[in-house]
Amino acid sequence: MPVMEPDLDRGTLKAWAQLIDGGAFSSLCWGERIAFDNPESLTLLGALAAWTDRVRLVTTVVVPQLHDPVLLAKQLATGDLLCGGRLTVGIGVGGRHEDYHAVGADPATQTMRQMAERVAVMKRVWAGENVTGATLPVGPPPVQAGGPQLVVGTIGPKTVRSAAAWAEGLAGITLDLDLDKESALFDVARQAWQEADKPAPHLATSFWFALGDGDEPRAQVHRHLRRYMNWIPAEVVDAMAPTTGWAGTDDELRTVLGRFAEIGADEVHLIPTSSDIDQVRRVAAIAEEF
Repeated sequence: MPVMEPDLDRGTLKAWAQLIDGGAFSSLCWGERIAFDNPESLTLLGALAAWTDRVRLVTTVVVPQLHDPVLLAKQLATGDLLCGGRLTVGIGVGGRHEDYHAVGADPATQTMRQMAERVAVMKRVWAGENVTGATLPVGPPPVQAGGPQLVVGTIGPKTVRSAAAWAEGLAGITLDLDLDKESALFDVARQAWQEADKPAPHLATSFWFALGDGDEPRAQVHRHLRRYMNWIPAEVVDAMAPTTGWAGTDDELRTVLGRFAEIGADEVHLIPTSSDIDQVRRVAAIAEEF
């Protein structure tokens, strides 16, 4: 979903959701920020549950430290109910202190340990345990037994290993599309999940993309990064922009996706750098081949 693009409205968001749901895509994803003008993530979850029927809905990512864990568990269980058990919750620590400050959260909690502690509370809520001491436990129960599927949003081997205790897979990101690095991270995950005596992890990664000819796709990515990475000095973003994300033609994207398939990626989440729905139509035609 193009949630980090400017000037969004209901019609644009609904059109994107329905086109994705009706295409060859396996999931529909969107991210969370607080100190930004994007739609609020969990409110949007309710709308996406109503606008779609088939694809999995994937938060990439929700930051538990920005929420009360009991209320977040209730919100996500409600989302799972509304979408009929199609919810996958991508969870990460976030990369912006300003989001923590915006909701009065302590940036010192921006750690994998603090995140795992909140995940443990949510899992207890989803299991029906009365964690509040109230007359009744917090509900509703999620459609998926034990709660929505959980995947970790991370790019580091250490954090991948620590997430094996509670996650069912990865929802990472690659800035420079280094396939050797991604393949090595996938191997770390496979080994960590095996050592935790768990089924093989779901392996997903993501990258910013722009489709087109000539120099415009790269310029589109650059404009998006300038807007999205507004907490980073502009000159740093400008230095990153030529090699961050992916820009090119339909055939070139087809080739790139094939390479990710070769290293064992179960999914690639394409992060839009424009709200132009024609980008979705073009990717949909490519997705049909995988």
